[in-house]
Amino acid sequence: MTGRDDHALLRAHAEGDPQAFAELFDRHADRLWSLALRTLQHPQDAEEVLQEAMISAFRRAGGFRGDAAVGTWLYRIVLNACFDRLRRRRPGLTAVAADDVLDRVASAAPGPEETAVRRAVQAEVEAALAQLSADQRAALVLVDLEGRSIDEAAVILGCAPGTVKSRCSRGRARLAPLLRHLVEA
Repeated sequence: MTGRDDHALLRAHAEGDPQAFAELFDRHADRLWSLALRTLQHPQDAEEVLQEAMISAFRRAGGFRGDAAVGTWLYRIVLNACFDRLRRRRPGLTAVAADDVLDRVASAAPGPEETAVRRAVQAEVEAALAQLSADQRAALVLVDLEGRSIDEAAVILGCAPGTVKSRCSRGRARLAPLLRHLVEA
């Protein structure tokens, strides 16, 4: 790894540096993979979409205007690719994986009973998330699961911060009655 920042790496790639994009991707790969997996829920789909998105970013790097952070630009490309994939799916198959939420609750080394309970809870959370619109899911993934700020989520989603707040609020309001029994248990 060089010590170059993301902007310098993207610029170097656009100028022909054969290693710059690989270094940039390596720097963001885990978060981009997590976003794709949470949005699509299927590892194979997430892998394919991430590859497609990175090919797109690789080709479009020269057109990066610098209006946002490079990481935000990459997030947007991956999220757009996820939305394209979701549009091609049948309705009802667009749940977001809830692994990170469940990981916060589960112990580090769950036994067989805890594993069974965790799987049941995960299935219920995924079913509830499947009832949200893709826009609400994306906002909740970015803000609640990824820990992005409202402003950064707005840039990634290409909408106003108030729209992100609204999507999160409406999504949470729809999830609350569907998952209340899990909190009360």
